[in-house]
Amino acid sequence: MIKIFKYTATAVLSLFFVFTAAAQDNDTPGTTSFKVSGVCGMCQHRIEKSLAAKGIKKAKWNVDTQMLSLTYEPSVISLEDIHARVALAGHDTELKKAADKIYNALPECCLYRDNEGENHNTPILSPGSEPAVTGVVLAEDNKGNFTALEGATIAWLNTAKGTASDKHGVFSLPINEKDSLLVISYTGYRPDTVQATDNSSLHVVMASDRQLSTITVTARRKSMFVTTNSAFRTTTITSKELMKAACCNLSESFETNPSVDVSYSDAVTGSRQIQLLGLSGNYTQLTVENLPGPRGIATPLGLNSIAGPWIESIQLSKGTGSVVNGFESIAGQINVELKKPENTDRLYANGYINSMGRSDLNLSLSQQIGSKWSAGLMLHNNFLYSRPDFNKDGFRDLPTGNLFSAINRWKYDNSKGLMFQFGVKLLADDRTGGETAYRSTDKFSTDHYGMGIKTNRYEGFAKVGYMFPEKKYKSIGLQLSAFRHKQNAYFGLTPYDAEQSSFYSNFIFQSIIGNTAHKYRTGLSFSADSYNELYQTQAFKRNEMVPGAFFEYTYTMNEKFDVVAGIRADHNNLYGWFATPRLNVRYEPVAGTTLRASVGRGQRTANIFAENMGPLVSARMVNISTSENGKAYGLNPEVSWNKGISIDQQFTLFTREAMLSIDFFRNDFTNQVVADMESPRQLKFYNLTGKSYSNSFQSELSIMPAEKLDVRLAYRWFDVKTTYGDELLQKPFTAGHRAFANLGYALQGWKFDYTVNYVGTKRIPSTAANPVAYQMRVKSPGYITMNAQVSKALGKARALELYIGGENLTNYFQKNIIIAAAQPFGEYFDASMIWGPVSGRLMYAGFRYRIK
Repeated sequence: MIKIFKYTATAVLSLFFVFTAAAQDNDTPGTTSFKVSGVCGMCQHRIEKSLAAKGIKKAKWNVDTQMLSLTYEPSVISLEDIHARVALAGHDTELKKAADKIYNALPECCLYRDNEGENHNTPILSPGSEPAVTGVVLAEDNKGNFTALEGATIAWLNTAKGTASDKHGVFSLPINEKDSLLVISYTGYRPDTVQATDNSSLHVVMASDRQLSTITVTARRKSMFVTTNSAFRTTTITSKELMKAACCNLSESFETNPSVDVSYSDAVTGSRQIQLLGLSGNYTQLTVENLPGPRGIATPLGLNSIAGPWIESIQLSKGTGSVVNGFESIAGQINVELKKPENTDRLYANGYINSMGRSDLNLSLSQQIGSKWSAGLMLHNNFLYSRPDFNKDGFRDLPTGNLFSAINRWKYDNSKGLMFQFGVKLLADDRTGGETAYRSTDKFSTDHYGMGIKTNRYEGFAKVGYMFPEKKYKSIGLQLSAFRHKQNAYFGLTPYDAEQSSFYSNFIFQSIIGNTAHKYRTGLSFSADSYNELYQTQAFKRNEMVPGAFFEYTYTMNEKFDVVAGIRADHNNLYGWFATPRLNVRYEPVAGTTLRASVGRGQRTANIFAENMGPLVSARMVNISTSENGKAYGLNPEVSWNKGISIDQQFTLFTREAMLSIDFFRNDFTNQVVADMESPRQLKFYNLTGKSYSNSFQSELSIMPAEKLDVRLAYRWFDVKTTYGDELLQKPFTAGHRAFANLGYALQGWKFDYTVNYVGTKRIPSTAANPVAYQMRVKSPGYITMNAQVSKALGKARALELYIGGENLTNYFQKNIIIAAAQPFGEYFDASMIWGPVSGRLMYAGFRYRIK
């Protein structure tokens, strides 16, 4: 391990010094790129004009990415002087902030700061306002200078609905539900007709020959998109995408995403597990606003604890990711961003009910308090009291009971660089499952099989950050969180009680080396976990403390190439020192083609009972084979190396934007805690003694064949194998092939969404040792599921939205889902052999109501 650390540290430091030395070479022309704030074509002209100076060979600013690309001679002009020239033109850069007097003199259409002086760089239409088409009408002379045209007429075709541009050329016009053609005219100029959609932002430029020369339509923000200008490939799932399904909680938020699989872990507890890159969810680092999310004991039911209507967006990254976020990510990272009180609806209410009798109620409140404070309160209540038994096996398809959760958060921002936020979270979950005839008086008896899980969780969090006003590239931050999680559970005659107390802190400093082409983040972290578990009569206790330090260096040669190299060193009081190196590279050889490669190490400590709760609902005997120096359950930590490549190709199809994405990732475990179910009578845990790896290939195509019709197609292939005993086998319950299609269409306040999935065959652990009546086939059949939803926004402001939908419309479900269901206390009982849907067709309805 020490050798690995030395070699990795040497490689990263060598890369660091090479790039730093390159940064000091001022004798040769160079290229660089950095962020400059602005919003429109006039901004672009002003920024580029300010850099018409000696020593600057080329300057190009991109309206969409806010990035300025430069070719300049360092011996003639310094980067600091370049930043100063841009700031004098009225535009903030990463190094310099424009003086308020200069900024306030800009045309209204060019103002990019919010009311408190912070950059927002958003279109003219503010979030949450009435759907409208906005834009600016400009004239260009023969020297390339822009001037605003006041009084230009903008109207919907064949209607009297229109408006005129103001003295800055700016206009805003409510959408027309019957047509999307817009007529723009100005005295002495030739009228033209353009197509506009909801929340479009138009830049209309009239040439000096008095003809409409250029009309640029900035497309409405996509509901799911991939970052293009970062070495980390991150897919962002917005709240708009989440509304394509009911999404009552986080576990239901991936139904329209082909990268993540979500399935029930067994037929009794109702817990769901995710799969990413063919690996179970415990190998995916789950964070909430970059703080630790449900982990440890909370793993099996954690996805159910985050309400869907609370979510603002989800960022999904495959591979090991950044060292700043820790060392536990092996398959990838899922970060959940919750709604912020400073920019969300003052009131948002959501109600849901389905054909199984489950109901969900959600309420979110936010309030601005003065100019610096904001506060938010989010409430979620989920309850099911009926005892549905779709397949008539005598067991409830889902546990009954009630889940209540709440978040209260506060934020302070003085608009001068200081930001502070804190909050508390509460979760109370009480559910009962098992046979439909089971009652609480039957607990720990053989009258009827019952299951119960009672959970209480209390959590506090805080963040403090400061950005240096005159040096916007420099910032300092501290993240804190602590929680206590208590769970009392039983499965038939088997009790499982667990408690976890955790603390986390992360101190981050960010700055540059010489110029913004060389950025770095460094800091210190500390995590402490205290576990106390009781399974049957055996106690498992451990205290795990991990202090660590990290350094991450980012080199941005230009807008086409960047490298992120990071390393962290941590000391686990149970396992000693270990190093976590990671490298991410992005290259854009031509516009619209983005290539990425990544490699990195991940390490985690397994929580064998919480992460394998499904097999506990069975008659299996738990057998733990301890390892030398093993500390947690007598086992060593899990270690894996992840390698990945991807390509994103943007192109035009049907005269509209389209994208093709292809990625391949491989994980190789050097150590792993194996959960072995190959014997139907046992659940064995032991450290890996042979090979264990996963190969994941995915291709995805996003197109818009017609206006307002979004189509997403995907295919995915997995090859996941682990050595069980002395035999290398496919991982059970993992489909080798999956095909996916999602269609979304919007028209006049109506939204139609349809998703179809094909799930290929899965290997089922051997049941050959059971009597014939209790044996399952070796492989599951492939099957198809379909989901659909229709929603309608009502009223002029569209404050009320009604929706109805259906899941598993093909009504496909796994038959004989529980082995020996009629003898739940017998030696062959097993409710964990789940390879398909546990119930059939489900219908639902609900509403969303908001006050902005």
